[in-house]
Amino acid sequence: MKRTIVVTVLIIFCFLLQSTVFHAVAFGGIVPNLLIVLAASFGFMRGEKTGLVIGFFCGLLMDIFFGEVIGFYALLYMYAGYANGKFNHIFFPEDVKLPIALIICSDFCYSLVCYVLMFLMRTRFHFGHYFLYVILPEIVYTIVVTIFLYPVILWINRKLEDSEKRSAKKFV
Repeated sequence: MKRTIVVTVLIIFCFLLQSTVFHAVAFGGIVPNLLIVLAASFGFMRGEKTGLVIGFFCGLLMDIFFGEVIGFYALLYMYAGYANGKFNHIFFPEDVKLPIALIICSDFCYSLVCYVLMFLMRTRFHFGHYFLYVILPEIVYTIVVTIFLYPVILWINRKLEDSEKRSAKKFV
């Protein structure tokens, strides 16, 4: 129950940061994708199921407030969380290279799918321009923010795991 409340607050907090604060300090209209960082982080920290559920709710928030169709972003974030959950067995909290590499891949795949389904299907074939001026800056901006956000998410996850272990010992 405690984990559910904390993760819900974290999702809402990251959504509000992404949609308000970072829109105010956007570089060329580009904002970091905090929700993909959150879904990917919990995916490889906690596993496929947790990544899938957190990704779904992150995407659902994006769909409700910014989407044209309910479910599009939910599906993308859900896949990102699930795919990152596949790497749970090689996750080490001390190693930052794997999470950053996975977040880069997740953000790139997310942006690529958005381009294909939102622009390419409407016969806008300017992939070079989109890659250079949207995808690449968003990935860089997301990684810069990840360097500061990931340790916070890791710390919260450790505190929740410690709390769960303490409460489990009470019942034994």
